[in-house]
Amino acid sequence: MNMQDKAPIILGIESSCDETAAAMLTRGPDGEPVVLSSIIASQDEEHRPFGGVVPEIAARAHVKKIDHVIDQAIRASGKSYGDIDAVAATSGPGLIGGVISGLLSAKGLSMSLGKPLIAVNHLEGHALSPRLAAPCAFPYLLLLVSGGHTQLLAVRGLGQYERLGSTVDDAAGEAFDKTAKVMALGFPGGPAVERLAVKGDPKAVKLPRPFAKTDHANFSFAGLKTAVARAFDASDKSDKAKADIAASFQMAVCDVLADRTANAMKLFTANTDGNSPHRFVVAGGVAANKAIRKSLETLCAKNGFTLTAPPMKFCTDNAAMIALAGLEHYIRGSFAELDVAARPRWPLDSAAAAANPASGFGKRGPKS
Repeated sequence: MNMQDKAPIILGIESSCDETAAAMLTRGPDGEPVVLSSIIASQDEEHRPFGGVVPEIAARAHVKKIDHVIDQAIRASGKSYGDIDAVAATSGPGLIGGVISGLLSAKGLSMSLGKPLIAVNHLEGHALSPRLAAPCAFPYLLLLVSGGHTQLLAVRGLGQYERLGSTVDDAAGEAFDKTAKVMALGFPGGPAVERLAVKGDPKAVKLPRPFAKTDHANFSFAGLKTAVARAFDASDKSDKAKADIAASFQMAVCDVLADRTANAMKLFTANTDGNSPHRFVVAGGVAANKAIRKSLETLCAKNGFTLTAPPMKFCTDNAAMIALAGLEHYIRGSFAELDVAARPRWPLDSAAAAANPASGFGKRGPKS
């Protein structure tokens, strides 16, 4: 039977950082993806005492939760294990203990069910995630921005990714988490900073905009992170001071993302056929930040791009995006052997990454 004669049902498994997730996905009559279920077990309580993700704790939590999460996802979909046509799992990049946990579960299911195994690049899941909610034709410019990575890529098709820019040190999401930790705002840090920023003055604290006005599309957040820590040390530690720092930091990140993306838009349009409007996609956990989305909407309107972003529930790590990537590879007949290895590093654009590493000597994050 041709793989496109029936709508395949894909089980997706995600465990690259601190979310244990499973989802069931298929195609509708129009060929668009249909999410049958999406279950996410958070590890926030496990990591909250430490103000950040602890790899060893994350790995143990995945092992404890993953079988139950997979079973929940299958039951919630209204399907059974026997209905699954393929098992897709994140096999990198990410915290290696977590990646191994999910991948081993997927291998076990693949063997027991006699179904293909699909090894998915976590970053490719994010790259395709806007298509979970609405059609999004290739090509498009992608800003992938989260706790572990900040990259700009030209997405020309499945498996066709050209990196136009990336962080030379820290990821944007890591800077959010560090800002929250410095001011003891709690974990997870990104949402805490966003909530507090609403109460502050974004012009109250002067903070740097690394690489501003330079002619490339790379990012740097290490200096901004350090400047926030110094601003807080010099403040009176009041609630107003914290709010002003949060608002000023968030505005700085908005400015940096917009400035770097504007350069990538020029590079993208210079090498892309077709007339305006071009498509711009933002994905990853930081894409859930409303101020950042608003800033990017303004940038797109100014530069002749349309903005597409996944729904908030598909911005952070989830298994529906892994199942979607798995579906695309299933249709192509692109499967993995059972000895496929978990990978802590796995850039989407391997050629560019080898010539010019995505991360420099700073804190590279778990998924760069």
